[in-house]
Amino acid sequence: MSRIILDCELMKFPHSGLFQYCQNLGEHVNKLLAEENQPFMQMYIPPRKKLTLPWEPYHLVEQKWHKLVKPFLRGCQVWHAPFQSGRIVPNKRLYPAIKVVLTIHDLNMLHEGKSDTYQQKSLARTQSLINRSDAIVCISEFTKGDVLSHCSVGNKPIHVIYNGLNKKTASVDKPVAYKPDRAFLLGIGYLNSKKNYHVLLPLLQANPDLEMIILGRHDDPQYVTMMHETAQQMGVENRLHLPGTVSEDDKIWYLKNCNAFLHPSLAEGFGLPVIEAMQFGKPVFLSRLTSLPEVGGDAAFYFPDFDASTVQAVYQQGMQAYKRSNMANSIIEHANRFSWDKTARQYLEVYQSLIR
Repeated sequence: MSRIILDCELMKFPHSGLFQYCQNLGEHVNKLLAEENQPFMQMYIPPRKKLTLPWEPYHLVEQKWHKLVKPFLRGCQVWHAPFQSGRIVPNKRLYPAIKVVLTIHDLNMLHEGKSDTYQQKSLARTQSLINRSDAIVCISEFTKGDVLSHCSVGNKPIHVIYNGLNKKTASVDKPVAYKPDRAFLLGIGYLNSKKNYHVLLPLLQANPDLEMIILGRHDDPQYVTMMHETAQQMGVENRLHLPGTVSEDDKIWYLKNCNAFLHPSLAEGFGLPVIEAMQFGKPVFLSRLTSLPEVGGDAAFYFPDFDASTVQAVYQQGMQAYKRSNMANSIIEHANRFSWDKTARQYLEVYQSLIR
């Protein structure tokens, strides 16, 4: 019987960051446990058949009858709840010996202009999970600061463990989704107002030799419409491409072939696409908000504001510095600081600290 269970309730969405987080964490923790000849961590996955995960014998598929009976909790010592507004399955009254680890990715609702009512409701949900947890993991120092400022953690240990880098090796000769016919700028993320992509459109006006491709689910149709309408008003609609979600091979092609990666997001708990671009030595241009300076460090360029002239000046000066100083190698070195092997080892230390 597994001593550790990772709740993968949100692995219903294969193009999401949380899917990748659970998949990579489960895979790398189990590699470490195999080396130590320890029982594997189980992954409590939703009843979906399209998941392609390693360690098949250690998958625990959620069933409707689990609402009444949970035999998989017998022998479980650590339950890992990987999301701050998700769930915690073990009932502490029925299973007082099970320790709960809660990962908090962000409290972004505090930085998105949400109403006070919405913020308080979200914080209350996260606080309820904190109250039922024995240890907390935040994926950045910024997130930890938010948690300590807006939640009550008491004397529970709170750790910072960065996400790992999803190493990208496979590729294709050309993407299926859309193949640009000139140099292009790239963004990756859900299409919504929080990601703030519309502030980049003046770059197409100032750089008529460039296209812009933004990959990701069209999370807010009104925002997507606004992007198209604004691009049309600027006369750059034919050079803006929003293909939606794409295959992993297509994503890698875009990362390897873009001129630069841009992520002007208003709120991030970490910002995984940033280091995914950095692993290819690409110059990245980021907002200065929330966790992004922590993740990008000195290897990134930053927009102090989103005025069109500022965005163009930062881009132009950044590209000149990137070429002049041959920054690709230092950017790759920065990305390599983020390793799933390292991340998994830190999580395993947290698990083991609770069951010694």
